[in-house]
Amino acid sequence: MLSRTASDLYWLSRNFERAENTARMLDVVWNLSLIRFAVDIQAEIAAPLAITGTGDHYGSRYGKVTVQNVLFFFTLDPDSPASIYSCLRQARASAHAVRGKITGEMWESINSTWLELKEISQTGLQAYGETAFFEWVKNRSHLFRGATYGTLMRSDTFRFLRLGTFIERADNTARILDVKHSEGQLESNTTLDYYRWHALLRSVGAYEAFREMFSETINGERVAEMLILRPEVPRSLLSCLQMLCELLPAIEGDAGLQSKRLAAVQLARLQYGDMEHILDIGLHDYLTDFLRRINELADTIQSEYLELV
Repeated sequence: MLSRTASDLYWLSRNFERAENTARMLDVVWNLSLIRFAVDIQAEIAAPLAITGTGDHYGSRYGKVTVQNVLFFFTLDPDSPASIYSCLRQARASAHAVRGKITGEMWESINSTWLELKEISQTGLQAYGETAFFEWVKNRSHLFRGATYGTLMRSDTFRFLRLGTFIERADNTARILDVKHSEGQLESNTTLDYYRWHALLRSVGAYEAFREMFSETINGERVAEMLILRPEVPRSLLSCLQMLCELLPAIEGDAGLQSKRLAAVQLARLQYGDMEHILDIGLHDYLTDFLRRINELADTIQSEYLELV
C-alpha cells in the first residue's frame, strides 16, 4: 500500500475517533454546568482545554473561559483545529482521497455526516440543542465504525483504519484520566469527587461497566484501575494496546519493526502492571509516561509506514 493512502486511512479514523471523544467530553461538561451547586463549574468548563492542550489557542481568540465559548470552540468553530467541525471536515477529505479503498457504505456514512454537519452549523448549536448534537456525533461515529466492520475486507486498509482509532483512543483516555485526577484525589469520597469520577466514566461510556465490575461506591482508584488495566473495557489503555499489538504484526511487508517493538513493550508494562505499582509511581507521573510512550509509538508509525517514498 502507498504510504499516502495508508496515511489518509490512518488519519480518517483518528479524526472520527477524536470527534467522538470530543463530543463525549463536552456532553459531560454541558451536563455538569447545569448542576452548579455540585461542582466547581469553572474548573469543569476549563477541563477540555487542559485535556486537549488548546488553552493558549483558545485564550488568544476568546479570552474569558465561558460555557458557550468553550462549546463553540470545540464544536462548530471552523477555525479551531480541535473542533468537531474541523475533525469531520478532515475525515471527509481523507475519505475522499481514498474513495477507491473504502466501501460505498463507508463513504455514504462519512459524506452524509459532513453534509448534515454543515446544515447544523448553519442552524447553530443552541438552536439544534447541545445534548442532541453530542448524541448525533456519537451516533455518526458508531455508524461509520459499523459500516467499516460490516463491509470492509480485513486487509491493510482495515488495519490502518483501526490503528488510527486505537492510537487516538488510548491518548484520549490517558489525557482525560490525568486531568480529572489533577482536579480531585483518588482516595477522597467527597460529593465533589464523586461527581468528577462519575462524569469521567460517562465521558468514556464506561459507567455501566463500572457498575457491573464493582459493587462499591465510585472512587478514583477503582476508576483508574478500570481505565488503565482492565482488558474487557473497550476504552482502557490495556484494551487499546492489545488491539495495536494485533494490528501491527498483521500489516503486510517487513516495515514497522520499531513500531511493533514499542507497542509490545508498552503492552507488557500494562499486562504485568497493577494499581499498587501505579500508585507507588504516582498516577500523574504514570500517565505522563504513558502519553510520552503512546506518542512515541504514533510518531514511529508515522515515520515507518506513512512517510515512506
